[in-house]
Amino acid sequence: MTTPVLKARDVTMRFGGLTAVRSVDFTVNSGEIVGLIGPNGAGKTTFFNCLTGLYVPTEGTVAYQGKVLPPKPHLVTQAGIARTFQNIRLFANMTVLENVLVGRHTRTKEGLWSALLRGPGFRKAERESEARALELLEFVGLADKREHLARNLPYGEQRKLEIARALASEPGLLLLDEPTAGMNPQETRTTEELVFAIRDMGIAVLVIEHDMRFIFNLCDRVAVLVQGEKLIEGTSEVVQADERVIAAYLGEPFEGEPGAAEAAEVEAAEAGATAAGTVDTAGTVDTAKAAATGTAEADTARAGTAEVEATEAGAAEVEAAGSADSTEGETQ
Repeated sequence: MTTPVLKARDVTMRFGGLTAVRSVDFTVNSGEIVGLIGPNGAGKTTFFNCLTGLYVPTEGTVAYQGKVLPPKPHLVTQAGIARTFQNIRLFANMTVLENVLVGRHTRTKEGLWSALLRGPGFRKAERESEARALELLEFVGLADKREHLARNLPYGEQRKLEIARALASEPGLLLLDEPTAGMNPQETRTTEELVFAIRDMGIAVLVIEHDMRFIFNLCDRVAVLVQGEKLIEGTSEVVQADERVIAAYLGEPFEGEPGAAEAAEVEAAEAGATAAGTVDTAGTVDTAKAAATGTAEADTARAGTAEVEATEAGAAEVEAAGSADSTEGETQ
């Protein structure tokens, strides 16, 4: 029988006059992988921040294993909830091993004086933490890069390192905020297998993701947030078939959208405009032909006039020549 590890009741988060999350009830059971999806701006990360103590909910409560969580991130981590972030937040200039060791701070009991004096208790705790960190690096496939700087890792391996650091706090519930963002299909598949392996360790998982194939292949249940409210929650099959979910992602038809009759009228008008364009084109061609014919006729007429003028000029020259000959004969 599954028991709830996380219960959020009537969680509301307001920022001034803006309500980012409104009256959300949410439960994660032990051994479950639960997905949280919704369009951009739906309030998913804000809800995550309410669960992990980064935000103090305006209304409602968040309880882990039956105890209401204090609104302090380090106390939430100490209680048993760990998370990764949408944007990678590693210590870039620390080694891979050191980044994982940072995640152990809530599970060590050595204080300031023990760290300064470096007594036997401190050295023992340090050895245990390092051994556990190496186990986790082996688990995520980064043991051979433990001495590398975090900033030198490829993007997909930086995501793995974040998960290893979160696991170092020994959580009972792991929250993953878009763990496959920016990954190629092969890296996404590797992450999916890693999440299944984490669940097999007995850790419940809550995932925010925009990759629908990843979510629906991975999760036992999926909840949908739209405009800060929970729209539906159920199995992958139920959520995928819900028309409201499809409308939330693809949009709804606007009021007064043209129906069949209006569409037919539009098509008829377009056909009429096309026909009119054809007639106009034919008229333009005929006009052009007529203009060309008229031009040719005008050129012919001008040519005829020029011939007549040339003939008359020739006749005048002949007549002038005859007159000149007559005058010369008389003189002789």
